[in-house]
Amino acid sequence: MFTVTQVGSWPRSRELLHALRDKQHGRMTRAEFEVVADRETRRCVELQLEAGVDVVVDGEQRRDNFYSFITDKLGGTRLMSLAEMLDTVEDKAAFEEMLSTLDVPASAIRNPTCIGELTRREPLATEELRFVQQLTDKPVKVTLPGPYLLTRSMWVGAYSRAGYQDKMQMGDAVVDILRQELVELRDQGAAFVQFDEPVLTEIVMSEENDKRTFM
Repeated sequence: MFTVTQVGSWPRSRELLHALRDKQHGRMTRAEFEVVADRETRRCVELQLEAGVDVVVDGEQRRDNFYSFITDKLGGTRLMSLAEMLDTVEDKAAFEEMLSTLDVPASAIRNPTCIGELTRREPLATEELRFVQQLTDKPVKVTLPGPYLLTRSMWVGAYSRAGYQDKMQMGDAVVDILRQELVELRDQGAAFVQFDEPVLTEIVMSEENDKRTFM
């Protein structure tokens, strides 16, 4: 009666988490990491098939989180810790207030920041889609961060103005990149593409919808 699929990322194994960190710190090559990620993605798909889901996902096994992974795919971006941004954000007092509410150190949260003109060096998720399609005949869903989330989180004026006059101009570039990705995913046979926009809840539920948010 209802189509069953996974929403959100699957838990990653300790081995995969170690591999992600090793790749980020240059202790593991990308090819070595992909061997581990392929194995964990197969396991994720096998569990879904065993459970009888109707639409399969890759569980975002290759991503360190659901949107910072784009720095591996897009030129003009850099992962920056929230601690690094403290002296450059527009509203420093509000930023410090936000940092004080976090339950993890600001140095542990890394945000994909626009530092120049955005270019699509490689697809965001097309290769991941192809890999899952080799493992099952069932429909496959791809999840991607939405344009509002990326625009709101990636714009840090002190850095982003190196590529764009303002946030709206950068947002147009983000939309263009996501549209290119969507077309390629469609042509590759993706059954669904899910754009995640969790920050939009603030527009509906909060009067302080101009407050800076890092997911």
